[in-house]
Amino acid sequence: MHRPVQRAGRAQRLSRILVSAAAVPVMFVVAGCSSDSGSGDDAQKNESAGPGATVSASSAAPTVQPAAYTTLPKACSVLSQKTLDELVPKGAKSGKSGKLDEPKQRGNCNWSSLDNNGVKGSQFRWLNVALLRFDSDARGSGDDQAHAYFQKQVSGAQTVDGALGSKSAPVAGTGAEATAVRYGLKKKEGSFKQQTIVARVENVVVTLDYNGAGLAGEKTPDADTLLKAAEKAAKEAVGAVSAANGDGGSAGAGSPDPATSSKAPSSAKSPSASPSKTAAGDTSKTASKSASPSRSAAKKS
Repeated sequence: MHRPVQRAGRAQRLSRILVSAAAVPVMFVVAGCSSDSGSGDDAQKNESAGPGATVSASSAAPTVQPAAYTTLPKACSVLSQKTLDELVPKGAKSGKSGKLDEPKQRGNCNWSSLDNNGVKGSQFRWLNVALLRFDSDARGSGDDQAHAYFQKQVSGAQTVDGALGSKSAPVAGTGAEATAVRYGLKKKEGSFKQQTIVARVENVVVTLDYNGAGLAGEKTPDADTLLKAAEKAAKEAVGAVSAANGDGGSAGAGSPDPATSSKAPSSAKSPSASPSKTAAGDTSKTASKSASPSRSAAKKS
């Protein structure tokens, strides 16, 4: 009498287990359908957007104007023999290029001159020219990058430790923008007069350092005379950069760039490359050791 009831109970339990087991695949199927539905919507959206959407995104990306100048002259060749004879009379043929020079990208050359007059003392001169070219890339146009570096170089020259009577003034007719920084330095060998000319022509920055001193009792050179010579040499160097890029040197006497000439130099300091620790640019780092005034009186920088 009890067996049918037992069978009935087993049958009911078995039925419940089968119903529960059947419900699991149903859940996966529903989830799968939901996922497929979403993918289908995305696909329809992509199809409705069409290829024009990709073209639009590409065209919306900002374009950077290509750099105007693509090459550089050799730094040791940017000044004429006549100019070198005037600035470094006893070292016009002593030009030394930088170890970090890279064709078309950066260049550096320095000269030193010691006019020894025996017991009457000596006249010392040191000259350095550094060139740095900027390409247009993700950081901005070559001109904009060159302008930022120009500001950095000027600021570095204006903030030299120990500078005496520092003065700054724009230099006319020398690239798109140019600034002259002048000051004096007291060294154990004598009083040095430093002139730094920083100029930008298109996407190239030219930094020219020129200093002089009277040693062993010789009189200190006139700062105005040194500055005039430095400005002449800087203009010549800028013209050489322009000529190397097919401009025939016309950019050497170009008018200031209205978009940049009114901007004030930044306060960032630049690495020093001259004997008086002025900013001669990254390309002249190799000259900094050999050009210190304490060594230059005895030998060439």
